[in-house]
Amino acid sequence: MSIYLRTARIVMAVSFLLLAGTPWASAQVPDSPQCRLSHLPVCLRHVAQDEVGIVTSPLHAPAGQLLWILPFGVATGVAVHYDTQAIQDLGVHPNRENDFETYSTAGGIYLPFGASAAGYMWGTVRHNDYLTETAVLSAEAMADAGILNEGLKYALDREGPQLDNARGGLWPDGPKGWPNSPSMPSEHAMNSWAFAHVIAGQYNGLATKAIVYGLATTVSISRVYARQHFPSDVLVGSTLGWLIGGYVLHHRSLEHGRLVDVSEVQTPLGRGVELRVNLSRPR
Repeated sequence: MSIYLRTARIVMAVSFLLLAGTPWASAQVPDSPQCRLSHLPVCLRHVAQDEVGIVTSPLHAPAGQLLWILPFGVATGVAVHYDTQAIQDLGVHPNRENDFETYSTAGGIYLPFGASAAGYMWGTVRHNDYLTETAVLSAEAMADAGILNEGLKYALDREGPQLDNARGGLWPDGPKGWPNSPSMPSEHAMNSWAFAHVIAGQYNGLATKAIVYGLATTVSISRVYARQHFPSDVLVGSTLGWLIGGYVLHHRSLEHGRLVDVSEVQTPLGRGVELRVNLSRPR
């Protein structure tokens, strides 16, 4: 199979699957009670609802909003075309690859999940509901990313850069060889970008954004230098992770997910109704 045909097949497959994972649906009012350790069934329901919403969201997308798929497809096609050359140019350096594998695993798996767990515990102890919510949302986003990542990997079955002189073919041995160490999309990149988008959305200071997006970028690049993924693998993983983080942020966050909030309050004169309009909610 020529490099051009292989590139075209990968771009078509990725564009279709990315479209199937694009969060277009409008924001919804979060369920009550919210996802907490004391309400684990709610957490499971949220993750399941997110997955369904992400996969079916293209059915609700206005046609004009789908135009961004074109530049993404071009970028992916260019990356796929040069994937083999890029990996071969890196050469084989076991010590360097081990180092970058360590960095990317720490930054893409251990640190995000550890930060979510620490944030949840600290927010609970300090009665900081916003921090607790942020920790929960980041964990939900990473769970959503992990589930979708596994589905896409086994659907594409793209062989990794360690195999077959880094050709990166789709379903290289057909059904009989499935799965064949699938590498697209990159789980570490997807996970770190989902985490970063939620944190940056909840705490939108420049320093916070620089830290979390810098971490996600470092993880993505490290996966290539570790020879665990092709450049296009981390491009697709990073894009999907960022989209998933945004989906969870805008569908589950009490601050970002609600434009108008009506709640019952207790006043000195008795029970009343409080109406809050969140003019800072992202559109």
